[in-house]
Amino acid sequence: MQGKVNVVEVLNRLREQLAARGAKTIRGLGRSFKLFDSYDGNRKVDAQEFFVGLQENGVKINKAEADALMSYFDTDGDGHINFDEFLVGVRGKLNAKRQAMADKAFLKFDKDGNGCIEAADLKGVYNCSFHPKVISGEMTEDEVFLEFLANFGDKNRDGKIQKSEWNDYYAAVSASIDNDDHFVQLMKTAWKLD
Repeated sequence: MQGKVNVVEVLNRLREQLAARGAKTIRGLGRSFKLFDSYDGNRKVDAQEFFVGLQENGVKINKAEADALMSYFDTDGDGHINFDEFLVGVRGKLNAKRQAMADKAFLKFDKDGNGCIEAADLKGVYNCSFHPKVISGEMTEDEVFLEFLANFGDKNRDGKIQKSEWNDYYAAVSASIDNDDHFVQLMKTAWKLD
């Protein structure tokens, strides 16, 4: 292939070839990813592990195409692909039904409508005072709250969850749930949505 690599075409071929090998489900994708990460077991793959892993899984792809996919999947720019980045990359973003639930939950917490969820928006929703590390004195309530936000994709640890961070987090969660109705029910239960 000469010139610029068409990542969409390569990604579609990757999906087709993984599906042909039985990687349609999350379990199948997980097995594939674990094979990619066979060198050091850190749940991340670098460019070489990714290329070799694809080859060993029967995916017909050249190095330039693998590098283009690597760049596409490496959403946090650390030079590696982790399991969530891989799943989101292969499975894609939230479909309309799932996005509607993620939006509904986001809007529930973005009380002031500024497009991000801040500590003030979550007051009364997430009470850090009962966290075991607060009780033991290991962490302050603020530290526990920032850790909570980090788990929801606050990559820059600014104490705010931007809509894009929220969507990225739920795209990763969604990628591990095969059934739309199950995802919707989980969101309703987790965030007490109608």
